[in-house]
Amino acid sequence: MRSIVYKIFSLAVLFMMVNTVAANDDVKLTASAPPSVIMGKPFQITFTANAKVTDFMAPAITNFDILAGPFKSESHSTQIINGNLTSSVSITYTFTLQAQSTGTFTIPSATITSGGQKVTSNGLSIKVLPEDDSAASTSSSSSSSSSSASGGASAAISSDNLFIRPILSKSTVYEQEAIKLTYKLYTTYDVVQFNNKSMPDFKGFLKQEFERTGNTQLAYENYNGRNFLTAVLYEVMLYPQAPGEIVIDKAEFEAIIRVQSRRQIRSIFDDFFDSYTNVPRAVEVRPTKVRVKELPQGKPASFYGVVGQFSMTSSISAKEVKTNEAITLKVNIAGSGNMKLLKNPDIKFPDAFDVYDPKVINNFKTSSAGLTGNKSVEFMFIPRHSGSFEIPSVEISYFDPKQNTYKTLRTPVYKIQVLKSDGTVDDTPMVSQYSSKEDVKQIGTDIRYINTTNLDVKKDITYYIQSFKYWLWFIIPLCIAAALYFLFRKQLKDNADLDLVKNRKAKRIARKRLKFAQTLLQQGHQEKFYEEVMKAVWTYLSDKLTIPMAAINKDNITEALIRKEIDESLIDRLKEVLYTCEFARFAPNSGQQEMGNLYEETIEVISGLEDLIKR
Repeated sequence: MRSIVYKIFSLAVLFMMVNTVAANDDVKLTASAPPSVIMGKPFQITFTANAKVTDFMAPAITNFDILAGPFKSESHSTQIINGNLTSSVSITYTFTLQAQSTGTFTIPSATITSGGQKVTSNGLSIKVLPEDDSAASTSSSSSSSSSSASGGASAAISSDNLFIRPILSKSTVYEQEAIKLTYKLYTTYDVVQFNNKSMPDFKGFLKQEFERTGNTQLAYENYNGRNFLTAVLYEVMLYPQAPGEIVIDKAEFEAIIRVQSRRQIRSIFDDFFDSYTNVPRAVEVRPTKVRVKELPQGKPASFYGVVGQFSMTSSISAKEVKTNEAITLKVNIAGSGNMKLLKNPDIKFPDAFDVYDPKVINNFKTSSAGLTGNKSVEFMFIPRHSGSFEIPSVEISYFDPKQNTYKTLRTPVYKIQVLKSDGTVDDTPMVSQYSSKEDVKQIGTDIRYINTTNLDVKKDITYYIQSFKYWLWFIIPLCIAAALYFLFRKQLKDNADLDLVKNRKAKRIARKRLKFAQTLLQQGHQEKFYEEVMKAVWTYLSDKLTIPMAAINKDNITEALIRKEIDESLIDRLKEVLYTCEFARFAPNSGQQEMGNLYEETIEVISGLEDLIKR
C-alpha cells in the first residue's frame, strides 16, 4: 500500500515539475518605474523575474542616490484548471532612489541568470521634475486655507489644485486636417474616480474618438511652477468641415475625491485610525476656439477632400496569361489623415475583361496624426479574348498640410499579353479595347467565288409548294411577326438602353432602400439608418443623372442638376440631406424625431427631383 502511495506522490511531483518548467520556459525580466518623479522625493524601481534566479546583477545607476535596496521578495502560485496543474514564480528586486538633479535620465538594464541562461531586462527612462515653486505653492496654500475656512469638505477643494485643461494639437488648421483634442486632469488631491457629465457636440467637425483600454494612470507633470498628478480623461480626433472660426463648447466632468474626515477625537484610537470621505466635485472645462483655413485653389480633378500624407503602391499577379485565366491587381494606399474619405481607385479595364467587385480591406487606427494605416483594394479580372491589352494609370490626389500643396499619386500603366488557350499569340488586331463588350475581328471569308462547275438544268415544273396558297401559310406569320416587331421595337430599344432602364427604375429602387431605412429607424439602428438613407440618395442620383458611382460627388451632381434647370432651393435641400447623413455617421447625436424628419425630407426631395428631371 505504501509503495502505491509513494508512486502516486512521485508522479504528481514529477508532473508539477514538468508543468512548472513549461510555464517558466520563456524567462523574462521586467523593469518598471514611474515615468516622472519630483526632485527630492524618494521613489522605487523594481526588477521582476518569472523564474528562479541564481544570480542578479544590478545596473549601474547614475544621477540617482540609492537610499535602499535591493530588497528581494518571492511569491509562488499554483493552479489546477480542468485537471491541468500549473505553477508560477515571481521574484522581485526593489530599489528606493532619489534624484540628484532635474532632467530626463535613463537606468540601464539589469541581468539575471536562470537555469544557466542570462536574461536582460528593459531599460528605463525617468523624467525628474523640479520641486514646487515656492511662490506658486504659497499662493495655492493660502487659497486652500481660505476655502477651508468657509467650511465643508467640498468647499475645501480649491480650483487651483483641481482643474482640467483642454489641449489642442493645433489651433490653426486647414479644412479636413486632423486635430487632436485632449482633456487632461491636473490635481494635487487623491482622485479615486472621474466621470463625463456632459461633452460638447463638436458642431462643425467630424470626430473619431480614441479607444481607451485599461485603467487611467496618474503621472506627475510640472505646470506653472507646480507639480500635479495628471491623467488623460478624454481624447478625440476632429476633422473641421468648413473654413472659419469654430468654437468647441465647454465640457463638464465629475471627480470623486478622497478627503480625510475631521471629527472630534474621543479616544486614542480615533487619533490612530484615520477616516476618509469620498467627495464629488464638478469640474468645468472652458470652451476653445479653432481657426480653420480654406483649402487653396487649383484642386486637381482627382481630389475628393482627402487631407494628410499618403503613398500608393500597386502590383499585378501576371502580365502574360491565357484566355480565361484570372489576374489580380492590388492597390495599396498608406499614410495618415482623414483616410475614411479615400475612395476606391476607378480603374478603366478593357471591355474584353470580366471584372469582379473589388475586395477592400481597411486597416485604420487612431493616432495623433489622425487615422493612420492603409487601405488595400484588390481587383480580380478574367480576360475572355486573346490579344495585347493595356490597363491605364489611375490617379488619387490629396492635400499635404505640411507642405501646403496638392499632391497626386499614380499607378503605373500595365500591359497585358493574353494568349490563346493553346498558348499561341493572336495576331488579329483588336478594333477597340473599351467601346463594346464584343470584340470585332476581321474575317477572311467575306468574298465567295463564282461557281465554275457544270450545272444540271431541268425543266421548270410548278408544284403545290410553289403555289400562292402554300406560301401564304408562311407569309401571314411573317407579317404578324413584322407587325409585332414594329409595334414593340421602341420598347425593345428602350430596354436595350441600360442607362434608360436605370433611369426609369431609379425612383423604385430608392423607395425600396428608404423602406428598409424606415425599418432600421423603427429598430433604433441609428448609424445603419443614416448609411442606408445616404446609399438610397447616391444610387438614385447616379441612375437618374447617368453618373457612375465611382465618379459621383456633390460638385458634379450640382452641375448636372443645374444643367437640367432644377430649382436651387431643391438642390440645397438635397445637399442638406447628404450633409446630415455624412455628419451623423461620424458624430451621431440625433434622436428618433430628427431621424424621422430626415426620412420624410428625403422622400420629398426625391419626389421633387422625379417630377423635374427629364430624359
